[in-house]
Amino acid sequence: MTDLHLHPSLREPAQTSKAWPFEEARKLVKRYPEGKPAKNGQAEPVLFETGYGPSGLPHIGTFNEVLRTTMVRRAYEAITANESGVPAATRLVAFSDDMDGLRKVPDNVPQQDMLREYLGKPLTAIPDPFGKYESFAHHNNAMLREFLDRFGFEYEFVSSTERYTSGAFDDALKNVLRHNQDILDIMLPTLRAERAATYSPVLPVSPKSGIVLQVPVTVVDADAGLVSFEDDGETITHSILGGGAKLQWKVDWAMRWVALGVDYEMYGKDLTDSGIQSGKIARALGGQKPEGLIYEMFLDEKGEKISKSKGNGLSLEQWLDYGSEESLAFFAYREPKAAKQLHIGVIPKAVDEYLQMRGNYPAQEPDKRLGNPAHHVHVARGEQVPAAELPVTFGLLLNLVGVMGADASKEQIWRYLGQYVAGANAEAYPELDRLIDNAMAYNRDYVAPTLQRRKPAGGEGAALAELDAKLAALPVDASADDIQNIVYEIGKNESYGFENLRDWFKALYETLLGSSAGPRMGSFIALFGIANTRRLIAEALA
Repeated sequence: MTDLHLHPSLREPAQTSKAWPFEEARKLVKRYPEGKPAKNGQAEPVLFETGYGPSGLPHIGTFNEVLRTTMVRRAYEAITANESGVPAATRLVAFSDDMDGLRKVPDNVPQQDMLREYLGKPLTAIPDPFGKYESFAHHNNAMLREFLDRFGFEYEFVSSTERYTSGAFDDALKNVLRHNQDILDIMLPTLRAERAATYSPVLPVSPKSGIVLQVPVTVVDADAGLVSFEDDGETITHSILGGGAKLQWKVDWAMRWVALGVDYEMYGKDLTDSGIQSGKIARALGGQKPEGLIYEMFLDEKGEKISKSKGNGLSLEQWLDYGSEESLAFFAYREPKAAKQLHIGVIPKAVDEYLQMRGNYPAQEPDKRLGNPAHHVHVARGEQVPAAELPVTFGLLLNLVGVMGADASKEQIWRYLGQYVAGANAEAYPELDRLIDNAMAYNRDYVAPTLQRRKPAGGEGAALAELDAKLAALPVDASADDIQNIVYEIGKNESYGFENLRDWFKALYETLLGSSAGPRMGSFIALFGIANTRRLIAEALA
């Protein structure tokens, strides 16, 4: 792991940077001006936590929380680093609520009928419908961990089931029973009458059915962890220790904060009220609510909240089919307090905006670097911001692949790039090689099926004919700027009837490329080649 964020040149600007990870980190500095107090004579690291409910397949929103929390963690380390570059100690726990009972079957998994037979049972007690792991929760946990590991996050994975069944939470559970009435006093006023009638902070796991029960519970002996409740018509006394129960999730959340000593946890706007209640419960248990950011939600293309059970969000794999890991992190970094639509169509723009920000980074002063998303993207990965620049944008690459057709091979695409950039090949530009794969997949699945070139109308035909003639007079190695100047001159010619240059460019995109938007034409023609562009013009005028 690199210490990029601890470089001496960044220490001073880190104290005042307005980038949101630093603003969040300063909450922790205010919480612990002298550092986190030692516990039992041992230095205590500041603990960051993220939560994941593996009742459905992980989506980008899940990854997003770990990424953003890591960005805050690194910002806190930068702020607290001493003159020798040694920061305050930190930990990040990725906590999986895998002992939750399955409430509904997700729409995007196989063996729906089989899963319905296990409704109400802990997620780690339900067979994996994919047939790969020991349980449904283990499958979903593995998917999340695989991507977190691939991205390079430094974290500790913690399973709710393991903590409950091993007895690690036993003392905390006894504490919940001692404060059972305090918790009821906090929660009952927030519930509807019918929900309040059956509400209990503790959810016993039925010794008969294995289901996580939603039943009223009477505390029998808090210090022994004993409760009583009705199970299938029989009143039984039951130990909640060692996996005999789990807590209602708001109580569970608060218990976890106190038991683990969590100092920072962010969550979505939809959990604002839950965070308030859990904070009150944490205080009743003798602890305090962590610092944290309340972020806005990702929405799908219809403007609806992304849901694991609906499966209406992008999966991590989908984004990586069509864009880079860094572009995903860049998209997640931007404006966490603003709702953003997250769908396939945002990927190309995210790729190019990330590359643009990365290209700006080397020439920036330290204070500007800390506001550059590329800094936070790569610090979260524990690596330096790459200095290499790519010879073409992703948008330009997409247009090249689009006009070459879905049948074009990767080798053909590299040959075109080699004509545009000396020495362009996969060995020299491995990052571009991966982006070619992304562009080919995106074109195949989302661009090619929609492309439809229209015939020129009005003065567009004459304008295209002049462009053809001007291109014919150019040398084959004419620069993109020279070609762009010719395109501008033609568009400004009032005899062709374009009200503005935008109309001219739109005509070029629609008649030559088959889309309503496109690249800088000078760059595209230089890349695609003058002869090939003249062929496109001839096809349009035919």
